[in-house]
Amino acid sequence: MKLLVGLGNPGGKYESTRHNVGFWWCDQLATKLGVTFEHQSKFFGDVARAKVNGADLRLLKPQTFMNESGRAVKAISSFYDIDVSEILVVHDELDLEPGIVRLKQGGGHGGHNGIRDVGRHLSLSCWRLRIGIGHPGDRHKVSDYVLRRPEYTDESLIQEGIQRSLDVSPNIMADSMSEAMLVLHTSNPKL
Repeated sequence: MKLLVGLGNPGGKYESTRHNVGFWWCDQLATKLGVTFEHQSKFFGDVARAKVNGADLRLLKPQTFMNESGRAVKAISSFYDIDVSEILVVHDELDLEPGIVRLKQGGGHGGHNGIRDVGRHLSLSCWRLRIGIGHPGDRHKVSDYVLRRPEYTDESLIQEGIQRSLDVSPNIMADSMSEAMLVLHTSNPKL
């Protein structure tokens, strides 16, 4: 992997919302790697650079708002000539309960506007780390739900899922996806 992208919305108003779990993940990985984000307007986002096993790795938090995330991903991947297969997009997932995390390559956007826009600008054949946030139970309540902070119990479960995925981040960065998937998909979160 050469580019890890966390999806979210910029600004303090959205910082603690379910839709920003991709940002949460990137922030925690940056801390783990000892790197910091800097705003880079040519990439429409905040970027951190790390050396992992001698290779360049970039973390990106688009600052374009969720619905236009693909513009930032396209700008940085084109500039550094990063193939879509070398990109991991981290995002919230309504179809997974809080605490569940799944890794997959390709697939549809599932109604996620950030993923839809990444597909529009690149393709959906990138790798995706889907962090479960649960579903409000009514599709008409989804917009309000994703733009709110999770309840304490759900937030704790989401953070546990993020931690499990960060534990396998060395596998992800080394493109050892099958090992990462084995751990993530067979672990038993305390639900």
